Amino acid sequence: MRGFEFISEEQWEKDLEDFSFSGQVEYKKHLLPKRGTSHSAGYDFFSPVYTVIPPQGSIKIPTGIKSYMCGDEVLMIYPRSSLGFKTNIRLSNTVGVVDSDYYNNEDNEGHIWIKFFNPTDKPYTIEVGDKVAQGIFIKYLIADNDETKDERIGGIGSTGK
Repeated sequence: MRGFEFISEEQWEKDLEDFSFSGQVEYKKHLLPKRGTSHSAGYDFFSPVYTVIPPQGSIKIPTGIKSYMCGDEVLMIYPRSSLGFKTNIRLSNTVGVVDSDYYNNEDNEGHIWIKFFNPTDKPYTIEVGDKVAQGIFIKYLIADNDETKDERIGGIGSTGK
């Protein structure tokens, strides 16, 4: 089983306390990721906020979305092809990795954020409802001698502590 859900309004407000956007930001159940066609591998993520990425700058976009999946799966977040080809805007971390145990973690409910970098000399505007990235569910394999027993105890960056 795999899919997408909205984070809670409480989590949305907590996550956005320290962030400011160019436009009004309020909690609403915007759009869950969806595939564009029956043969699309990626689920399009839509921006729930209006913002402008400054030239040579970056910005994190809250999606308001969390994802559940089987324990041997991962959700990979990629830029949409048209975003890179047409504008040169890219993901700051090149590819996002959302592990199955990120879902409903104690720090942030598994809220998926997407960070973009604008390498150009012109500002880039993202409107509410723009398709900004795509997520692809992938099964993965584990090495024979894998002995990891640690459990996730937090959100973004928690496994690198």
